[in-house]
Amino acid sequence: MSGIGSPSMLNRDRTILDRSEAIARIEDVAATAEDFDRIVSQSLPLLLDRTVGYIKRFLRDTGQWSEDVAHEKFVLRWGAEYLEQFLVSGRFEVPCRPLFLLDSMVAKQHSRPEPFCYHPDLLTPLGRFLDGLVGRAAVSRDALIALYHHCYGLGPGQVIATLRLNGSESPRIYKNFQRWRDSGWKRTLEDIGLTAPDLQGLTEQCHQQRRRFNGEAERMLRFVQAHYRKSEPDHYPCLSRHQWEDMFLQGYGIEYRIWHLALCLNCLQTAWDLGFAGASAIEKPRVALQFQP
Repeated sequence: MSGIGSPSMLNRDRTILDRSEAIARIEDVAATAEDFDRIVSQSLPLLLDRTVGYIKRFLRDTGQWSEDVAHEKFVLRWGAEYLEQFLVSGRFEVPCRPLFLLDSMVAKQHSRPEPFCYHPDLLTPLGRFLDGLVGRAAVSRDALIALYHHCYGLGPGQVIATLRLNGSESPRIYKNFQRWRDSGWKRTLEDIGLTAPDLQGLTEQCHQQRRRFNGEAERMLRFVQAHYRKSEPDHYPCLSRHQWEDMFLQGYGIEYRIWHLALCLNCLQTAWDLGFAGASAIEKPRVALQFQP
């Protein structure tokens, strides 16, 4: 039987002390960006746990929380995104107290009308699929290139033509597609929490009411894309038709085109139209979801 002074009691006391010390560190003032990085890097698990707790509370308050694995993964994913935003923006807020800065950032996000993190559409199988896919694309080039297939049914050759890639750049696209099929797709599904029955259900809905289903998917996709484009640098805005035409003519901005067009249907359609000179035989990309790689 465990008692005072036993190893289990000492370990528990040590854990409590470690947590108290971690909280004390992130309550301290970070005077410089270097101080901020050092303090935060020592307390990442605590900060993530705190952020996840806030999100769960807001979901419960709005009646959109369920005690299941899908919601747990959903909350963990959004907590990680908030923490990522905090790590980047916090360096520009010094001097500050990191703990209170994180609290204010999350509160600000949840004070907006219909904050993205608990939008009801994102809790449906279709919403989780699109959110997980586009969210992964914001950090993975393989997932980004895969968006052309999963959202629009485009193959690597069509992607290469749309982006105006040359011979030395084209093999990268084929490699992206292959790596996605080999491992990226499976890992992403596991992260999203979608099962084979979930995908089968989405596939059946799409077959039964293809036009209506893809129309609803397009509405949600635009919503999700707009959110994740906020993670792009400030100098990556949507371009006008003239600006896209100039970029293609000058042959610069290849990385910009790769990242931006997959995350913006309007710009993708504009670039497609310019690339194929409005050829009537080749339709502009439309949302046509694919649930297999």
